[in-house]
Amino acid sequence: MRYTQLRSFHNVANAGGFNAAAEAYNISQPTLTAQIGALEHEFGVELFVKRGRRRELSDTGRQLLTITTRLFAEEAEALAFLSETRELRTGRLSIGAVGPFHVTEMLAAFNQAYPGIELAVKIGNSTEVLDDLASYKCDVAVLAYLDEDDRLLTVPYRRHPVVVFARRDHRLAGRSSIRLPELEGEPMIVREQGSTTRRAFEAALAETGTKPRLVMEIGSREAVREAVIRGLGISYVSEAEFVPDEALTLIPIEGAEVYTYAHVVVLKQRVTGRVIKAFLDVVRRARDAFDTGR
Repeated sequence: MRYTQLRSFHNVANAGGFNAAAEAYNISQPTLTAQIGALEHEFGVELFVKRGRRRELSDTGRQLLTITTRLFAEEAEALAFLSETRELRTGRLSIGAVGPFHVTEMLAAFNQAYPGIELAVKIGNSTEVLDDLASYKCDVAVLAYLDEDDRLLTVPYRRHPVVVFARRDHRLAGRSSIRLPELEGEPMIVREQGSTTRRAFEAALAETGTKPRLVMEIGSREAVREAVIRGLGISYVSEAEFVPDEALTLIPIEGAEVYTYAHVVVLKQRVTGRVIKAFLDVVRRARDAFDTGR
């Protein structure tokens, strides 16, 4: 097996096909085909299967892609380490986050400290972000909820209450607060499964035995807001992430502690990486400054 064969396989799998990889990486399609064919022949495996006119990853190919993703991520980290100066004037950091609110604050602080570091951010739900972290597709994750996991190092950052919001002409809109049992049977619009805000809110509902009437499940905060504005039901959001609108009003929750959190998470085995370590140091300083200034 040659390194170039693995690289060719990785490029084709990531690009979604031989022609796309040839164009993206400026390598001839016959070269890619020959290198992957040699790899398959040497080990007696099939890495791609035909689906009509397309060639897709086989089960073996998908498992190998997981390994090559980790391999080439480590290679990229090694190259970045060798090219960085002691002052971290160059490099790249990839961040996965469940929402833009806290990560934007962190990016601003990090960019001020290390303006030469390139930053890339991908927004997704917690399941997607954790998957990307575990597969080395991102270096750092910013999550609102985290189960215990021995592989991960977690740095707590912020805590914000979850609030209910409704259209201003809704019967609950004039309330200064609301108790969760009052939401029994109330038409409600929720985020998709995997949303940490939904997870926190539903856990609090379960403690009180309250069951609102779920009328719609939507995979974006903006779409949930629009549905509430159109009178399809009420919803809930982290207070820090609520975007004010003259058509909407917030209703704080009384008698229950429902919070979303911001945690910065990295793989323990990567915590000594210079760029990752620098980011964690910036996050801790920003958190401590906020706590001191409150």
